[in-house]
Amino acid sequence: MGSRYSEREEAVRGRFQRLKPTLDERGRRLFGAAEVLEFGHGGYAAVQRATGLAESTLRRGVRELEDLERLAPPEGKQRRPGGGRRRAEKKDPGLVAALEALVEPVTRGDPESPLRWTAKGVRRLAAELAERGHAVSRGVVARLLKEQGYTLQGTRKVLEGSQHPDRNAQFEFINKEVKRFQAERQPVISIDTKKKELVGTYANRGQEWHAKREGPKANTYDFPNGKPKAVPYGVYDLARNEGWVSVSVSSDTAEFATNTILRWWTTMGRDAYPEATDLLVTADCGGSNSYRGRLWRLMVQRVANETGLAVSVAHLPPGTSKWNKIEYRMFSHITMNWRGRPLISYEAIVQLIGNTRTTKGLTIRCELDEATYKKGQKVDDSQLNAINIERHSFHGEWNYTIYPQLNTP
Repeated sequence: MGSRYSEREEAVRGRFQRLKPTLDERGRRLFGAAEVLEFGHGGYAAVQRATGLAESTLRRGVRELEDLERLAPPEGKQRRPGGGRRRAEKKDPGLVAALEALVEPVTRGDPESPLRWTAKGVRRLAAELAERGHAVSRGVVARLLKEQGYTLQGTRKVLEGSQHPDRNAQFEFINKEVKRFQAERQPVISIDTKKKELVGTYANRGQEWHAKREGPKANTYDFPNGKPKAVPYGVYDLARNEGWVSVSVSSDTAEFATNTILRWWTTMGRDAYPEATDLLVTADCGGSNSYRGRLWRLMVQRVANETGLAVSVAHLPPGTSKWNKIEYRMFSHITMNWRGRPLISYEAIVQLIGNTRTTKGLTIRCELDEATYKKGQKVDDSQLNAINIERHSFHGEWNYTIYPQLNTP
């Protein structure tokens, strides 16, 4: 008897091993059940030994075989509805509300939540829920958050300049002025200072292709090495998609900014616009070209005097610097061109900027400006009052034209 059972078990084991790679959960269950019925008395123990399937699984399979129409799972499913453990939120009806109170403590009525001032990762949330009597795993927390419409998100910079009531009106004014100047074939430029850069073997964000383990090496820490930072100031010609960048080894002042405009005019602008009588400059509200700066207006007067152009300036509304054309039409491409490379010298910076190109035809000329620009230069009232300025009717502090002075020395 024992020998016959052993032979039959081995036959079942062999059949099961051959078919196992092709069987899903339900297929294994029904295969085992069919073998049990074939065995007859003692079949559960024999098939369990031969296949390793649990007796409870075999009994469920037998019930399913005996009443396929009623007990079979829906098409495409392995189990009938209602199988498995109850979900955590079903067993603990207060779980979801407790979780939401932790994730959004102010809006969910729990302003004193301990997680208001700490990172809200799933492990931290699970631990805090456990302390409040809701013992769940971090996997359950992650599932519940997704089901409630939560996603992993970082801070978004979307509040720029929205606090000023005339923000959009100023953008519309600038747009009209740009179109008017371009229709009259007068130059329109966007100006700004790019981020100051450490000069030396410092890490630079980004990646580029290199042979394995032969990428550029950089200092572990960004401690200053005594070299002044490079200060790139740019001029971008909106119509011609051309740019000029002066790289200073001194300070970012209004004098440096206007000297850069003059260098652009003498090297690029004058040849491109031989009939020009006016120049429109769009700029941020702060920095070296701040609309509040006395020295800025005095230096723009110098630009008007030396070029003979009536220089109109339109400042972007406060806090809207990222909308400045030069930021995303020129500076962003410079950043991409030198990504992943240490800016080892001023010459390297000049070369990298000057060799920046785009598929839309952007070209940039760049030079090193080794002049010294002093901070804190004072402009007295007499100098300020002598500026030949005409303020526009709409926000004259942002929009104005400075004409060449008569009888200048």
